[in-house]
Amino acid sequence: MTWKGSHPVVKLSRRLYQKGVSLSRKAMREIEARWERNPLLPRWDILIRPA
Repeated sequence: MTWKGSHPVVKLSRRLYQKGVSLSRKAMREIEARWERNPLLPRWDILIRPA
């Protein structure tokens, strides 16, 4: 598999995540501010801009 001539870098994470952990409303708003949704596919197509 390549994209523009580059192979992806894939790493397996064996880290276990706790269930039920969520962000605060303020933290989530800060992340959502970087999202750009496609008007044709608002639920599925999201571009995330770096901070």
